[in-house]
Amino acid sequence: MRSSPSIVPHEADQDTYLVLDDFGGRLGCSWRETDVGRANREALIRDLLDGQYRKPLRIVAFNTAEGWSRDVTADVADELRRRYVEFGEVPDSVLDFIDFHRR
Repeated sequence: MRSSPSIVPHEADQDTYLVLDDFGGRLGCSWRETDVGRANREALIRDLLDGQYRKPLRIVAFNTAEGWSRDVTADVADELRRRYVEFGEVPDSVLDFIDFHRR
């Protein structure tokens, strides 16, 4: 029996971000696979802005070395809102995400 690859980063002392994406209809929602080198906050922001996610619903971050995890959805939405002017063109999925998670 094959085992699943570990989602624990090779450099365990780093924050890792995962996105719950809504694919719609019968496909539903799924935590998206992310390359270990692209699971950090800046890469997440770039992937969101590049339209890599259909409809991001929730974002969680964790750090196994420090022993914590938390929902960072609102924090990421706030950061996107603050940095909006830097981005130029923003995908509708990101605009919807920002509007939905407005504090």
